[in-house]
Amino acid sequence: MSLNVVNLVGRVGRDPEARYFESGSVVCKFSLAVNRRSRNDEPDWFNVEMWGREAQVAIDYVKKGSLIGISGALKIESWTDRNNNQRTTPVVRANRLELLGSRRDQEGGMAPRDPDSDLF
Repeated sequence: MSLNVVNLVGRVGRDPEARYFESGSVVCKFSLAVNRRSRNDEPDWFNVEMWGREAQVAIDYVKKGSLIGISGALKIESWTDRNNNQRTTPVVRANRLELLGSRRDQEGGMAPRDPDSDLF
C-alpha cells in the first residue's frame, strides 16, 4: 500500500500566479512558508500548485501573507537546465484549500469569508 498525502499550514510567500488555458482549466502557483516548532528556526518553503475550482478560489482570495491550510500530494518535477543537467524540485499539488486568516488579513485585501459557506 502506498500513501502520498501532504497537509500544511503556513503563510503565502507571494501572490498566486494564475494561468488560464483555452480548455477552460486554470492553474495557480505560489510559495508557502511553514514555521518549525522553534521560533528561532527558519521556515520551510514549499512550492504549491492548484488546479480548477480550488485554484480560482486561491486566485480570488489568497494574497501574499495570507494564512492558509492546504492538503494534497507531493510530486517531483524534473527538467533539464541550460547546462544540460537534470534537475528536480518537489511541488505540493494541493486539492484542498482552507482560508485561515484573521480579520487583519481580511482588511489587508482578503475578502471576508462566510463561515457557513464551504469552499471545497
